[in-house]
Amino acid sequence: MASRAASGREPGGARGAGVCKSRPLDLVFIIDSSRSVRPLEFTKVKTFVSQIIDTLDIGAAATRVAVVNYASTVKIEFHLQTHLDKQSLKRAVARITPLSTGTMSGLAIQTTMNEAFTVEAGARGPGSNIPKVAIIVTDGRPQDQVNEVAARARASGIELYAVGVDRADRASLRMMASEPLEEHVFYVETYGVIEKLSSRFQETFCAVDPCMLGSHQCQHVCVSDGDGRYHCECSQGYALNADGKTCSVIDKCALNTHGCEHICINDRSGFYHCECYEGYTLNEDRKTCSAEDQCAAGTHGCQHLCVRDRTGAHHCECFEGYTLNEDEKTCAVRDKCALGSHGCQHVCVSDGPASYHCDCYAGYTLNEDRKTCSAIEEARRLVSTEDACGCEATLAFQDKVSTYLQRLHTKIDDVLEKLQTNEFGHVHR
Repeated sequence: MASRAASGREPGGARGAGVCKSRPLDLVFIIDSSRSVRPLEFTKVKTFVSQIIDTLDIGAAATRVAVVNYASTVKIEFHLQTHLDKQSLKRAVARITPLSTGTMSGLAIQTTMNEAFTVEAGARGPGSNIPKVAIIVTDGRPQDQVNEVAARARASGIELYAVGVDRADRASLRMMASEPLEEHVFYVETYGVIEKLSSRFQETFCAVDPCMLGSHQCQHVCVSDGDGRYHCECSQGYALNADGKTCSVIDKCALNTHGCEHICINDRSGFYHCECYEGYTLNEDRKTCSAEDQCAAGTHGCQHLCVRDRTGAHHCECFEGYTLNEDEKTCAVRDKCALGSHGCQHVCVSDGPASYHCDCYAGYTLNEDRKTCSAIEEARRLVSTEDACGCEATLAFQDKVSTYLQRLHTKIDDVLEKLQTNEFGHVHR
């Protein structure tokens, strides 16, 4: 890059009207003068070129400048060896007139590579180690292919800067420019503000401190390397990304150097903190963990019973007749008979998780309240007592029959005794 070839500048140069004491450049401006560029706008472009020339050290042994004017056709306004002093250069730029036709950006780059950057046209040879730089300014979309020709130009050693204005196709700008694109692609809304870019090229071509100017694009820290060069660094807890500009939080937890006994949590600041598993509290060292008794602390959330485990954690259990729900906290009725609140006098029979019925022991029957039991004989007695009035006649008849039968039995016994006595007496004689 030309910015890295810079070696110094005169006091007050880069920011003011001073001259860059940089290493020499072979610099070619490729300016779009198609019909979309109005006369006043084209004047702004020429002012932009002149302002950059003003900041450079111009001469045969210093920086040489050429201008390529293009539209549908390409015209080399003057070569690198034509004007070797600043005033004649600026007068030559002022005389340039627009071509006012199409936009053949690819053809313009090809012509610059083949004709403007030749030794015959004033370019220094490869052995001179002088950078070849081209700045293309356009406000439209190329009407030819620029991708391949720009790639060939870059491969030949030309450093390409692309400046887009207003309706310029930004994708084409990126195709034309050298890497890194963020340092070689520029865009402004109108030609009225294009002159503001002259200071950017001034900083690029002069050995100014980009960190001081604020043009470095480092996300965190810009470190000047001298001669207009710099590099980016990141704040503690961050790492520089592959783009060399932005920073990402270092995952100290993933590095396994955090020292957390249980859990490591990354913070947004690039640092981290330790946390503990459930049932543990963080010790004063902010690293290790100690088991806490959540059952005793009353923070367990169990509906019935909290049982502390050996590890310091806990689990919930339920009273007899209940079962633990899926949330492992609350309990649901499993067997109402087991709860002892059923009210059955003898036997409770479970019909399911929340229903039951009562039953009685053998020799007993369930009463109408479906809870208590009565002996079967007692029940019969109760029934007989309740029906006593209706059975008085039957009982009286039964008593008479019983008395009659008793008397009859007595008479039969007397007759049998007499007969037996007579029989024995007859035999004795």
